[in-house]
Amino acid sequence: MKKRLLKTLKNDPILVVSFVLAAVSCFFVTPDREYLSYPDLRTLSILFSLMLVVGALVRIGTFDFLTERLLSRIHSERNVTLLLVLLAFFLSMILTNDVTLVTLVPFALLLLRSFGDRRRIVYTLILMTIAANLGSMLTPIGNPQNLYLYSKYGFSLSDFTLTMLPYTIGSLALLVICVFFLNRTDHTMDKASIKPAQAPPVSRLLLYSALFIVCLLTVAGVLHYGIMLGIVVVVMIPADRRAFLKVDYALLFTFLFFFILIGNLKRIDVIQNTLSTIIDANVTVTAVLSSQVISNVPAAMLLSAFTGQGKALLVGVNLGGLGTLIASMASLITFKFYAKERRPGEHYLLKFTVLNLIFLAVLLTMNLWV
Repeated sequence: MKKRLLKTLKNDPILVVSFVLAAVSCFFVTPDREYLSYPDLRTLSILFSLMLVVGALVRIGTFDFLTERLLSRIHSERNVTLLLVLLAFFLSMILTNDVTLVTLVPFALLLLRSFGDRRRIVYTLILMTIAANLGSMLTPIGNPQNLYLYSKYGFSLSDFTLTMLPYTIGSLALLVICVFFLNRTDHTMDKASIKPAQAPPVSRLLLYSALFIVCLLTVAGVLHYGIMLGIVVVVMIPADRRAFLKVDYALLFTFLFFFILIGNLKRIDVIQNTLSTIIDANVTVTAVLSSQVISNVPAAMLLSAFTGQGKALLVGVNLGGLGTLIASMASLITFKFYAKERRPGEHYLLKFTVLNLIFLAVLLTMNLWV
């Protein structure tokens, strides 16, 4: 039991912390019928359904095939790096940042090893991670905190996108500049290093794409989340039962525990009034700083309980994904893959932190003018 608890704490520290905080808050606010109103069922349903459908699309090799077809047209090592970074940036808008990195990083490592350039590997992985964290901020489905805030503050799709568009464009420009600055040497790529990927079954691809559209219609407010959830579950049970095993249930329970914590904190007047005053002084900066310590998903959920400044919070938690390794939990995915084959003297964490802080400083400066 102790070993299992330690393993859970190591793999999902935010889940454990959220459970402990929620449990402690229950001592201050006795559980009652009002607890039933705490969870945002719409957000949880959309998040669950998206994880199911995207997981199924990944399982049939949709994005491996897309990546292989694009890379087969590239002729230089620098352009391979650029394409990997751009893929991470744009795929994260629809797959979420963590799914994008889980999909692309193993493929990137396999491909980059053939170059025999460790420096290129380290910087490419770091830039891919930054790209996934920043590209995902443009859409409500790009990452969990966006989906939550989109529902919480009732953004329209156009309002949400226009709020994040300047930072997305700025991020893309910075990424391209960094790719060329950090990869000044270039060589012709050996095409033999790209392994052919099998095309996904057309029938499955069409089915899962249709389900993905159902999820998007729910995000847009066209379908009720209950109808979407019913359709997705009923179709996925016979189509791909194993997809249910790939759902990130730890994330869903983390959301649930934070809903309990937030619901209870809002019922304690002293905490509600004090935190609202502190946070509203500068929501964006508070969100960025909070994300460095507890990561941006919990920061978004906690801070949203004490401020009505939805746009400022949206910007803050997305930019807050830059900085420390835990500022965005997706960054840990890349690090875990890299850690299996890291070599002395590569200083991944130092380079990661420096590049992240450069991006954060530039984008926060933009925030003063946008």
